[in-house]
Amino acid sequence: MKIWKRNLIVCWFGTFVTGLGMSQIAPIMPLYIRQLGVHNTSAIEQISGIAFGITFIVSAIFSPIWGAAADKFGRKPMLLRASLGMSLVIGSMGFAQNVYELIGLRALQGVITGYTTACIILIATQTEEKHAGWALGVLSTASVTGLLIGPSLGGFLDEFLGLQFTFFLTGTLMLVVFITTLLFVKEKFVPQRKNILSIKEVWKQLPYPSLIVTMFVTSFVLQLAYYSIEPIITVYITQISTSSAHIALISGLAFSASGLANIIAAPRLGKLSDKIGPEKVMLIALIVAGIVFIPQAFVQNPWQLMGLRFLLGFATAGLAPSINTLIKKIAPKNLTGRIFGFNMSAFYLGTFSGSVIGGQIAARLGIKYVFFITSSLLLLNAIWVYEKVFKKLALIDKDRIMGAKI
Repeated sequence: MKIWKRNLIVCWFGTFVTGLGMSQIAPIMPLYIRQLGVHNTSAIEQISGIAFGITFIVSAIFSPIWGAAADKFGRKPMLLRASLGMSLVIGSMGFAQNVYELIGLRALQGVITGYTTACIILIATQTEEKHAGWALGVLSTASVTGLLIGPSLGGFLDEFLGLQFTFFLTGTLMLVVFITTLLFVKEKFVPQRKNILSIKEVWKQLPYPSLIVTMFVTSFVLQLAYYSIEPIITVYITQISTSSAHIALISGLAFSASGLANIIAAPRLGKLSDKIGPEKVMLIALIVAGIVFIPQAFVQNPWQLMGLRFLLGFATAGLAPSINTLIKKIAPKNLTGRIFGFNMSAFYLGTFSGSVIGGQIAARLGIKYVFFITSSLLLLNAIWVYEKVFKKLALIDKDRIMGAKI
């Protein structure tokens, strides 16, 4: 088996476990906070929001730092650091005595996280050019699969084994990830002992900085679009349902529908991007996603919403692999980790912003406007991609062809 294929298998498993751990902890957070001694409902909601969001905010700050370290010391050391660190930190959450310790550990998790980022960098840089889109598409399904299974697994473990066991299990699984990474991941990397460049110096070395900025914005908008509806999807389904029975189950199915479609479509769209170009897949995906959001505001029952969410998953499945493929194509090799780190910061900020903004728009304007505004952002992003990426890459490729003829 080729090294890049073996690396992809190990990274898929590690990214899956990371997504599984993150998602199975989130639903039980309010219950665990209550177990730690907070009984006021309003206080539980506030502390849950802080405990959930602080990991993403801190991750956004530290992702570029770990990206720079990956460029200097290699991707495998970052995989080992993140997996072992998360094993210890998440496992320790099961021993928390109060909410302050829990919030502190969640912040520390944001500091040491970065397994997924390091995997993306490793696969993007080590995979053969003609298979890069497909490999990144396959890798993107790992996190989505973990996010789909995690909430159900977390609820099951809580029911039969208690809240603390969820943290212990996730910590143990991350230790397994550490061991498999140590034994099986191989990397061809020559360590760079140069001083870490400042952000300004990095920017000067980029051949096409406007294209990189567009990738960051697209990552941000993609996550914002996904998570803008998450805080209010249960409320929306309650409004459009004729019965109050099984609302939680139906809400879970509606949210999971896009993830399931993503798992099915991502490898195929990744392979398509290898053939026709990632910029074309990205542009079409943004337009289709922007259009599919609009009818979600007019559905008459949860099943219609579920169907549209499934279509949304198909549309957005091509975005993350295309973004990562383009970053690999544009970024200088010595700065790949740094640029991917910045992109993950945009990704984390989009996750946090979507969770906050979606709820605020729904509270002030109504739930329908969440769909309208999110659709507008995706379509504006598509226009930006067409102007800054699609046209620019066409000119770059044309210049390369002309240069080759000369």
